[in-house]
Amino acid sequence: MYNQTSFEIPVSILSPSKQESWTYFWVLLAVLYPLVCALLRNDRLRTTLETFPYTTRRSFASMTDNDAMQIQQDLAELEFPFLFEKSLQFALFRSYGIPTVSKLLVATSQFTEPSTACKRYTDTEVLVTEIIANEPAAERTREALGRMNYIHSQYRKSGKILDDDMLYTISLFASEPVRWIDRYEWRKLEDFEKCAIGTFWKSVGDAMEISWEKLRSGTGGTQGTWKDGLHFWEELIEWSLQYEQEKMVPDPNIHKTAEETIAILLWGVPNPLKPVGRHLVSALMGDRLRTAMMYPNPPAIYHYIVTYGFAVRKYLLRYLSLPRPSFLRHHHITELSENGTYYYKRYEAAPYYVKPTLWKRWKPTAWLTWLMGLPLPGDEGDKYSPEGYRIPEIGPRSMKGKGGDYASTVVEGLRTTRTGGCVFAAKTQ
Repeated sequence: MYNQTSFEIPVSILSPSKQESWTYFWVLLAVLYPLVCALLRNDRLRTTLETFPYTTRRSFASMTDNDAMQIQQDLAELEFPFLFEKSLQFALFRSYGIPTVSKLLVATSQFTEPSTACKRYTDTEVLVTEIIANEPAAERTREALGRMNYIHSQYRKSGKILDDDMLYTISLFASEPVRWIDRYEWRKLEDFEKCAIGTFWKSVGDAMEISWEKLRSGTGGTQGTWKDGLHFWEELIEWSLQYEQEKMVPDPNIHKTAEETIAILLWGVPNPLKPVGRHLVSALMGDRLRTAMMYPNPPAIYHYIVTYGFAVRKYLLRYLSLPRPSFLRHHHITELSENGTYYYKRYEAAPYYVKPTLWKRWKPTAWLTWLMGLPLPGDEGDKYSPEGYRIPEIGPRSMKGKGGDYASTVVEGLRTTRTGGCVFAAKTQ
């Protein structure tokens, strides 16, 4: 009788070893993770277009101030928080490359004396943040515009702040975020996002009584014949570049203002590394601004660090980083506190208006700050206003308690002129 012998496959062949299983896992993860990151990275852009369906050039004209603000806010707080913030800081810094701007700052000592420079820098940041982080028709937005207009009014009336310099400064707040994002971020901005930035800053400029007559389509001061926010943005940038070519020239006042501002930007950098930081800031300036600020061209290695450092960051964000979730939104101002003030959540130099919480005083970076001998929130009594800020009191100490009537008039006017509606729609009718 024929006996069938059984044939068994070795278990080692059917069942891969643990080492092989882990190898398959890591290979699979290496392939799938970048794909998942790439897919999710663009999800917010798709969601934004579903929420704000400005998908054609014709639709741009109907973009409301509220929609523009929310689109820009998501760019600033979720999509590109680091570079959006740095670009606004650099916008302020770049404005000092105009001699008439720096001359006023030197004359008032607001940015050339260490005792006032940090506070002036923080005050500007706070007011700008209040304007861009709250809805156009919010009362605190109107208060911030009223306060800013009052601070500027004294100098505009005397001719110390020129209309062209006001126009140039606001052009930088509209152009620098686009320039930095398009050059260094993991994706470039879409046209509807540029339209949102143009629409928003046109509305802010109107509230600040900035004349647009120097722009090609600007007529009648605040009026114009722009089709939409993108059209406005393009003409604003065109004028801004021409103004730089004519006015951004070397001047001792520019250098003096730049020195103090760079000291603020490098406030938390250890002293041995500050020369490196100065070279990196210089590399980011570009030739025209660097020449105006009277700095030498940094060694070539720093240009390479900036170029390739951002290139690596762009790749890591695009393919190896998941998008920032909404609960990690970079929102730097608080709601109204029980004592009737607001708090600023961040600081890069002196901790003005920052609430001295346990985390703010004991987190790892706070230890480094302490070791460097720099102040923490709550240090030195009330010097850094640890109780927070009231918008009508922001600004130079000499202006504290002043300008209330002026600001109230501005706020009352904005209740009817800046309501969050369409900015350009009437031009297309």
